[in-house]
Amino acid sequence: MADRHSGSGQTQLHQRTPRPTPGSAFLRRLHDHAPNSTQLVGFLTLIISGGILLFLTGLTITATVVGLIFFTPLILISSPIWVPAGTIFFFSVAGFLSVCGFGIAVLAGLSWIYKYFRGWNPPGSGRFDYARSRIADTASHMKDYAREYGGYLQSKVKDAAPGA
Repeated sequence: MADRHSGSGQTQLHQRTPRPTPGSAFLRRLHDHAPNSTQLVGFLTLIISGGILLFLTGLTITATVVGLIFFTPLILISSPIWVPAGTIFFFSVAGFLSVCGFGIAVLAGLSWIYKYFRGWNPPGSGRFDYARSRIADTASHMKDYAREYGGYLQSKVKDAAPGA
């Protein structure tokens, strides 16, 4: 065992670690952060899809500009027809949608009233009952107050005009 530790007769090889150069450190970092095959396929798909969409965007803009160039004279010549027709169309669609909306609101209200009178307790019926009881209580208080105050006024009228 002592032979092992002693340096007699054996030469130890000193392995030198190579000094990292700036280029090798960069390559090591690049290798550590290199994408795997799934990420590479996803990136390529992104690039290809983006290129196709960019091409289609350019095609759409070009077609729009060419269409405006060719159809602008026709639109300007026929504009006395388009403005009134567009106005009538707008108000017709707005009126139709308003009538549909009001119809849906009426149906929803009638459905709520039907459920309330059938005793199915639709949403908000508790608040409705609370408000109804508050109104009834207020009316009862006002009636009592009117009786009391009315009697007071009658006694004052008799005082002011004893023969009346």
